[in-house]
Amino acid sequence: MLSVFDHGPYAPCPVPFNMAAHVLDHAEKQPNKVALSVLGLTGATHWRYGALRDAVLATGHGLLATGARPGDRVLLRLGNTVEFPIAYLGAIAVGLVPVPTSPQLTAPEVAKVLVHLAPALILHDDNVACAETDLPILGIQALRAFWDGPQAEWQMGDPERPAYIVYTSGTSGTPRAVVHAHRAIWARQMMHDGWLGITADDRLLHAGAFNWTYTMGAGLMDPWRVGATALIPEPGITPEQLPLLLKQHEATIFAAAPGVYRKMLKRDEPLDLPQMRHGVSAGEKLSQTIHDDWQVATGTPIFEAYGLSECSTFLSGSPSQPAPQGTLGCPHPGRRVAILGPDGPVSIGTPGVISVHRADPGLMLGYDGAAEATAARMQGDWFRTGDLGQMDASGAIIYLGRDDDMMNAGGYRVSPLEVEAVLATYPGITGCAVTDIEVRRDVRLIMAFYTAPVPVDAEALSRHMKEALAGYKCPRAYFHIDALPTGANGKLQRRGLAQIYEALHGQA
Repeated sequence: MLSVFDHGPYAPCPVPFNMAAHVLDHAEKQPNKVALSVLGLTGATHWRYGALRDAVLATGHGLLATGARPGDRVLLRLGNTVEFPIAYLGAIAVGLVPVPTSPQLTAPEVAKVLVHLAPALILHDDNVACAETDLPILGIQALRAFWDGPQAEWQMGDPERPAYIVYTSGTSGTPRAVVHAHRAIWARQMMHDGWLGITADDRLLHAGAFNWTYTMGAGLMDPWRVGATALIPEPGITPEQLPLLLKQHEATIFAAAPGVYRKMLKRDEPLDLPQMRHGVSAGEKLSQTIHDDWQVATGTPIFEAYGLSECSTFLSGSPSQPAPQGTLGCPHPGRRVAILGPDGPVSIGTPGVISVHRADPGLMLGYDGAAEATAARMQGDWFRTGDLGQMDASGAIIYLGRDDDMMNAGGYRVSPLEVEAVLATYPGITGCAVTDIEVRRDVRLIMAFYTAPVPVDAEALSRHMKEALAGYKCPRAYFHIDALPTGANGKLQRRGLAQIYEALHGQA
């Protein structure tokens, strides 16, 4: 029996279609229901469905008034505020292609994005780094001014046309621009039952920032699509303060990365969350320890999901079908998933690469300007994720790690090659390697190892890295070593770095 799980075809995406119109469909049915509450310790700001839709369409009209035309790219350099999702959906509403980017990117990193994308417009918060450019720029005040202006019509069209672009680090060390179609939002409906278990009566609190793609998807667009209420903490709210907000605002579902759950559970005491039905987790691997500790503290489970930038979440447990212990869960209804070896799907119980069928509505259109890289991820009818897994007879998949050296820094996938390329430019360094290492239970940090005639100044090296890379990409510590671990053929063996770290840590 082969490791192929096929739920059968999912209902096709309607034609014509617009992703933003689909997300805000409930604004017509319930304009006065609260769609979004931004939560502070002393109160909350509320957005109702009707007002949210109006702001999105008015923003779309304003963006077109700048001279941008359907199909143009719009770079988002915005902070953790409500302007981010409104601008994102406003662009999509009128056929523009927004490109959300991490606010942690440095000006040199943004400059590379500008060269590659050639956006028609940049939406820029002054508190977020941006490169010098002659391209048109709109600030926060200009975006807010759009909200009370005239409104555009939904730009309906082919669901296969580009809707948005997100960046992901590739194994080459060069971040790839992942182009998604409008139909990508249609695919997310499969996870409403397959993972979130969300209904119109739910109040889902996502612990992430507005400008994180995990928050945009599970924290905003999924609740809005079903007519639920999204709850987002104000900037500055700490994980330790979240239990109070969850209780005060009667959250029924909590979404966060594993690290947030870990910090909330530090006190090792019960959490009084009477309305909570369950938590959901994504962004990095959830440990069984965190899952079990949350169950004890709240009396509710956490349902972990697996997905990637190139394809929406497609594996998880759910309230209706919890994942067998030790597995990621099963493919969602409508998904076709396989475990591939060199010659195609492998037998049940055999390790291989987790792969999703190329006809999946959530799969990307491709990497922008990189047809060869797109083709390299395909094997026949399958898109290879690059992660290893093993399927049992029920379809549940055990996660076995990655078949490359990609690192996970707090939910962000980071290529070691990108970090090493900057590290190697520091004067005196003759060789270097980076990897993520588990420094304590459920905590992985990026560590750097280098060779040099003498140790270099650690503070100066740290400043050098932070000038060129986003903070989450920068190593937390730098170790001067005699030689990098290599194999018989001289190839770097990053797995050996963990042993070096343990030896050095033991000597400290």
